[in-house]
Amino acid sequence: MLDWTDVVLRLTVATLMGTVIGLDRDLRGKSSGVRTMAIVALGSATIVLASQYPAHMADLAAGSRVMQGIITGIGFLGAGVILRHPSGGRVHGLTTAASIWLTACVGAACGAGAWPIVVVSGMLVAIVLGFGKGLERAFERRFPRGDHTAGDGPHTEI
Repeated sequence: MLDWTDVVLRLTVATLMGTVIGLDRDLRGKSSGVRTMAIVALGSATIVLASQYPAHMADLAAGSRVMQGIITGIGFLGAGVILRHPSGGRVHGLTTAASIWLTACVGAACGAGAWPIVVVSGMLVAIVLGFGKGLERAFERRFPRGDHTAGDGPHTEI
């Protein structure tokens, strides 16, 4: 079984790596930025850890297949909130879609009884959603692009 230190380390590193990748995407004016990438990385790490948390699973393979089905199905739900603005290349809803997907991952972790994973994921997503937009804006001010203004670029997320 994973201890708290290992859970915190794995989930935090996944979130930080997603943030770094998101900063790159944000600086290049791509549709997905800091929050979206950090949430997707956190969700992926959450579901992998939860699938390895056999506290209440009699059949680990069956539990893993159930999680796979949930996460795939929720991806289609998230796709329904992503919109491209008709007048330009703006894409809205990526962070919302990623949040829906992470919510499914956390729900699966709850079902697996993976409480350390649930707690740490919840804390990290609160940080990402609370501070991610400010981080994106700070980088946009530091590395301005000619084709958009801070907080209102082609990658604006809802």
